[in-house]
Amino acid sequence: MRIGIVVHGPNIIDSGYALKLIDLLKEYGDVKVRLGGTMGRTAVIDASLENVIDITRKLVPSDSLKIFHDDNVDMIFLLNYGKSDVTGQVFGYKVYNHYADKITDNNIPVIQIERPGEKDGSVIPWNNDLEIVHELSQRLNLSVVKPDEIYDNHIKNDNPDVNQRIVHGVSPGENIMVNSVIIGKTDSNRLTLIAKDNHIVDIIGGELKEHGLEKLGEVDLDSAIIKTGLLRHAKITPRVISTDKPNDFKVTFLDHAGEDVYRFRDSSLVITVGDDTTLISSDILYRFDIPVVGITDGDLDKVVENGFKVKNSIIFEVESGFDDIIGQDIKRILFEDKPVSYDFSDIEEVRDKIVEIIKNINCKYKINYIN
Repeated sequence: MRIGIVVHGPNIIDSGYALKLIDLLKEYGDVKVRLGGTMGRTAVIDASLENVIDITRKLVPSDSLKIFHDDNVDMIFLLNYGKSDVTGQVFGYKVYNHYADKITDNNIPVIQIERPGEKDGSVIPWNNDLEIVHELSQRLNLSVVKPDEIYDNHIKNDNPDVNQRIVHGVSPGENIMVNSVIIGKTDSNRLTLIAKDNHIVDIIGGELKEHGLEKLGEVDLDSAIIKTGLLRHAKITPRVISTDKPNDFKVTFLDHAGEDVYRFRDSSLVITVGDDTTLISSDILYRFDIPVVGITDGDLDKVVENGFKVKNSIIFEVESGFDDIIGQDIKRILFEDKPVSYDFSDIEEVRDKIVEIIKNINCKYKINYIN
């Protein structure tokens, strides 16, 4: 039997259960494994699992499922470790239905294993009721939860005329991230986002961040990727791997965290704009020994427990609201609106050029050097 396995998120990897489940499923046939989502990539690298879990492509989970469908495997598994049983089950519902919309035939069994090792963990047969589902539930000591239960308990909307999205499993004081952009903070354990004309206009159970909404722009609330709290919970030791660096000094520009940071892994230096973008990107680029020059304004929403930065990185902290303005000038003046520049010889020259730009707009700033 040919089995496709989609691993989602860092928690299932950091917990050790991704590898345990992969080894378990090998008892049932030949397995191939790929990542679904992006935040699990650093976890795969830190766990030295690149040769086990394919992380070569940036794919949403439903697209990873579709690849296995198109490969005509006999069975597909989705491995996830949500913040709670509710968040994990709702996540699976969204992923499975996005996947179902992308295929013409749905004859390959899709089975989710959610929160293994937890009392509220489950096995979810999304389009089947095979013997292997009940066998795995017994071997893993997990309950079997049917899709109808998830829909009735967590998905069904009694007011279909209102374009709203209920976010489950939240706690007060958590960041709300939509498509990799921080748009607010929770103040309750119940959260509902409300949209009109493809823009989020209101929130129940939290406070919106106007600057974040401006960055987000138009959004399809039904298909948006919504996360709250820390993106990665485990305290880990990051693994640094060697990469091929260009002979010339290659500087790349990244202005929002939603971009695929991993495609910059052959850079000599990356310029990042925004507190959260700098935090997330520098943490990822640490694995490839790439320093950053970050433009921040101190408006940081903590999204990872520890943000690692390569030695010799430089962080500019400017007046509130000026980070985006300076970022636009950097992109226009230093990069001529292109993503890559070879016009610099070292990080000090980049620093000096950015100082000139900041002084020209009469903005106060301070420079922090990472030692």
